[in-house]
Formats: sequence, C-alpha cells, structure tokens
Amino acid sequence: MAAVFRASRGTFDPSRYAEVDALNAKTSQYLIPAIKQLPGLIHFYAGVSPDGAILQVSVWDSEEHSAQLGQLNEMAVIARGEMEAIGVTFTKITTYPLGWTI
Repeated sequence: MAAVFRASRGTFDPSRYAEVDALNAKTSQYLIPAIKQLPGLIHFYAGVSPDGAILQVSVWDSEEHSAQLGQLNEMAVIARGEMEAIGVTFTKITTYPLGWTI
C-alpha cells in the first residue's frame, strides 16, 4: 500500500490561543518521543492558529501504521484530555491515501 496521511483537527475560542499554543508546546515534550517509537512514521507536523484551530498532520508508510496513533495513550488519552480540558473540540480524524507530492 502507498503512503497515507492522517489529519486531526480541532477548534477552540480564539481568545484562548496563547493557552492552547502553550499546551501544544508542552504536550510535544512527551508526544515526540512516544510517536518516534511507532514504526512507519515518515513525517509529523503540528500547528496552532490564532484563528482558533489546531491541526496535526502525519505521514505514514501504511494505513495500518497510521492507526497506531489512535491507540497511543500519550496521544489518544493524555494529550487529547488536556486539550479538551481547556476547550479544544476535535473533529473526526481522517486518513487519506497520498495522491501526489511536490
């Protein structure tokens, strides 16, 4: 199977941008080492917009490997719980087959 990318999106009140951005940096301290342990990871990107949106996009060598992220305790329970506690609402996570790249 070809590479896939996984997109996790959330929204929050833009007035809480500084708080969400700071928490995003804090969670990276334990998420980065945990995610790096997963087989099949090609790239991982995370960002927070002052407009009230948060996005994580990861690229994996297979859909099977991308699914590991949804079972990773540090991501699915700890980080998600911390983000939801400060008002971030997540949408359904979507996985896309990679169509083309530059």
